Amino acid sequence: MSGFFDIHCHILPGVDDGAKDMEEAIMLLRNEYADGVRTVFLTPHNRKGMFECTGDIIIQQFEQLKEKAKQDMPDLVLKLGCEIHISMSITEQLKANLLPTLDNTRFVLAEFSVDVDKRYIMERCYALLRDGYIPIIAHAERYMIIRKEMKLLQGLADMGALIQMNAGSIIGEEGLAMKMFCKKVMRKNLLHFVGSDAHNLVERKPNIGKCVAYLIKTMGKDYQEQILIDNPSKIIGKM
Repeated sequence: MSGFFDIHCHILPGVDDGAKDMEEAIMLLRNEYADGVRTVFLTPHNRKGMFECTGDIIIQQFEQLKEKAKQDMPDLVLKLGCEIHISMSITEQLKANLLPTLDNTRFVLAEFSVDVDKRYIMERCYALLRDGYIPIIAHAERYMIIRKEMKLLQGLADMGALIQMNAGSIIGEEGLAMKMFCKKVMRKNLLHFVGSDAHNLVERKPNIGKCVAYLIKTMGKDYQEQILIDNPSKIIGKM
């Protein structure tokens, strides 16, 4: 099986805490390719005071990675995005083109602090939606308030926010409790996307292939195709 999407990873080299160089990035992409992934959104962190790599460097690394990847993976599509740590000025920065969306669309991969307050996450998602952006909440299972209050996740989805969870969390790499929470989210039909959130080849390596097998076993093939092919394919070309 192939044709899967990975909408969240840190494979672009030398720009955040992900792949350290081009060689590691290519090895990570080869792992993705072997798992059947054919479209990868490269989403380096952007967080004030922590990850502030300039746009010029990111674009330069992106173009180099594309050239190297096509040598032995010619049908692998690479898209550029960003995992944005959401601030009070997020919409102003997006309007001023200071931060990249996913593939220059209206979709924003939105990260919050793990102990985010529910009022803040609701208000910031509302602000994005009000100004025409579509927040995709990155690794939603990590936020303590969401794990504590499933109705908050439902409220965010009802508002129009989209939910992404990490493949590792879904298959149990973060423990049984996290795995069961992710299953509950899927059973309630609140999951829209899966990402590997891959950073390296050791602790946080790509794992979409294992997640595909688990989703088919747990939720069925149609569900797996919806989450890993159908939903993410709608991001491309959406302005």
